[in-house]
Amino acid sequence: MVEAVLIDLFSLPANSQSNIQGLLHNTLEAIEKHSSIHALCVYVMCCQRQGSERKGEQEFLLPALRSFQSLNRKLEVVSAQTTSAALYTIKQRLDEKDLSIIKVILPTLRKHLMKVYIDHLFTSVYQFEFEDLQVVSDCENLQISEHQNEGQTLPSQDVALIQSEIQMYLESLPSLKGELTILRSSLIPGDIFLHGFTTRTGGISYIPTLSSCNLFSSSKRRDPQVVVKENLRRLANAAGFNPEAFHRVKVDHANAVCVMGKTEPDNYDGIVTNQKGVTLAAPGADCIPVLFADPVRRACGAAHSGWKGTLLGVSMATVNAMVSEYGCNVKDILVVLGPSVGPCCYKLPHESAKEFHRIDPKCVRLFDSASPYIDIRRATRILLERGGILPENIQDDSVTDQNQNITFCTACHPDKFYSHFRDGTNFGTQIGFISIKD
Repeated sequence: MVEAVLIDLFSLPANSQSNIQGLLHNTLEAIEKHSSIHALCVYVMCCQRQGSERKGEQEFLLPALRSFQSLNRKLEVVSAQTTSAALYTIKQRLDEKDLSIIKVILPTLRKHLMKVYIDHLFTSVYQFEFEDLQVVSDCENLQISEHQNEGQTLPSQDVALIQSEIQMYLESLPSLKGELTILRSSLIPGDIFLHGFTTRTGGISYIPTLSSCNLFSSSKRRDPQVVVKENLRRLANAAGFNPEAFHRVKVDHANAVCVMGKTEPDNYDGIVTNQKGVTLAAPGADCIPVLFADPVRRACGAAHSGWKGTLLGVSMATVNAMVSEYGCNVKDILVVLGPSVGPCCYKLPHESAKEFHRIDPKCVRLFDSASPYIDIRRATRILLERGGILPENIQDDSVTDQNQNITFCTACHPDKFYSHFRDGTNFGTQIGFISIKD
């Protein structure tokens, strides 16, 4: 069932106020007569002319809307100077109401253009249906027909222009939830390595569970890749790394490790390099983003360690890759565990908890319960120490000086961090990142 209707009048010439009023009135009337749509909301997308204010444009459209106020729909006019701005504003309205099934009614020649905008600004969470609005002569005659010219595609230069328009618009948006904040460890020498752990502030993602500096896009979430890319650009500017030389692990919740410069595995939770200026990153939204640095051999790594990866030894697998590929000495490698869900909040079924109990009984609290509390950080530290990493070369929540601690519980700090455990399926993601300075 269609949940919202979008009427695209953006590209139609408005020679006079009465013309566009009549067009909008007739469009709504045509929908009412010829379409069996029963939607919660109707959005009308119009072009805001240079020098005009949005309020003024809405005011002259009101006469065309008044006769439709009795409909069981909420009508809203959204005017902006670019299609990107108008469509992104409508996306915000849809997300506020958690609407995902949208009927788009638009002039035939706008369909392929609109599909490019939608592909960039929306994810597969949303479902779009299209109807062609054929405007004839002086806008007095309207016809609505479905699915015409489906085989056509937009020229590549037009797609590039749309991408540029979207990027410029997103770059113009203000940061949300305060300034961008980066947590850094005093254990990793700043003269050799650039590193940090992000928090949720300073980006442009607006959906509550994703706001604001979400750094991971998924087909199952509402934050599109272009927004994540803009968040990353802002992070790169603040941190001082090149976003074009940025490599994030491909999460598989296992223990495979990618060595930069060699054949890239399909999926991997660890990544290592000795190349200068290449930034490695691991996501975390309860799982641990783990950073590795060897100031002697000048090599570094990053790993994503959830409960499965922890049990599979992904952190030591990353260490071992640094040793075998770059000749690192285990005793020189520094390891920092980033923000992750703490033993105060994290539970697993009893069968899974047994595996952590085998590592060390102290990794499990209330072991005899159906869902014991698990300390994946302690388990990670124990496995690293057993592998030869010096205890003093590991930073995690065992650090007593809270001014130096960066391993906060993500579930306990909703103002600072994302948490899958706390927020559910539409959760945001922070990262840990590291690179060797040029």
